[in-house]
Amino acid sequence: MISTTDFKEGLIFENENGEIVEIVDYQHHRKSQARAVVRVKLRKLGSGSYVETSYRPEDKFKEVSVEKRPFMYLYSEGDMAHFMNNESYDQVAVPLDKLENQRKYLIENMECTGLYINDQLFDIVLPIKVVLTIKSTVPGVKGDTVSNLTKEAELETGVTIKVPLFINEGDKVIMDTRYCTYVERA
Repeated sequence: MISTTDFKEGLIFENENGEIVEIVDYQHHRKSQARAVVRVKLRKLGSGSYVETSYRPEDKFKEVSVEKRPFMYLYSEGDMAHFMNNESYDQVAVPLDKLENQRKYLIENMECTGLYINDQLFDIVLPIKVVLTIKSTVPGVKGDTVSNLTKEAELETGVTIKVPLFINEGDKVIMDTRYCTYVERA
């Protein structure tokens, strides 16, 4: 059993509703006369959706045995994304609707991780930072660099993000896949 004192980012467990979740962020709060609580932001591994909740320090949760295997994204065809297990070279097809948030960062030959629970592929985890190419953006105007201004840019995968003015079409940028934000120029 896992208690709230064991919480850390990336921990995977079964919550009180029987859903398998991963801790994205957590904070321990205690007000002067009130009981302590642990506020947690969780990602549901089945759907990829996020939920915020609070737990008491005495709450216990069921531990989940997770095996991580290296995968490579190959291609998408119809409503399926095809991955290859880098150890056994087996190919696995995953429905695109199961990859809600991940699908907007997938590019061919991308290294990722497959999470297996009870020998069944449960989720695909992308690297935290990925390098993508700017497909289109408006040119930055010289003289607009006094303050920290941003502009919209479309990535090669079709996602629109905010980037600094000095980024141009064709530039490679590093993206944070957790928050869909620009990190730096590659």
